[in-house]
Amino acid sequence: MMIAERIKGLRERLPAGVELVAVSKFHPVEQLGEAYAAGQRRFGESRVQELVAKVPQLPADVEWHFIGHLQKNKVRQLMPHVAMI
Repeated sequence: MMIAERIKGLRERLPAGVELVAVSKFHPVEQLGEAYAAGQRRFGESRVQELVAKVPQLPADVEWHFIGHLQKNKVRQLMPHVAMI
């Protein structure tokens, strides 16, 4: 199934007021670009290095969420890029 179709199907099942955060960890930027083209704007990453590397490769209106455990020494590196931890 194509990414756009999967996103559409998931959104149709969400209750009113609930927003979809697409977990993008381990997925290449090309696939995130497909999701973005399908209207997805919220992405979740669980590794600081991956998130920081993907940020400049996607449009500025992407809302990044950090999901999972975070080491204290990584917070400063992450803060300029995320809307939610």
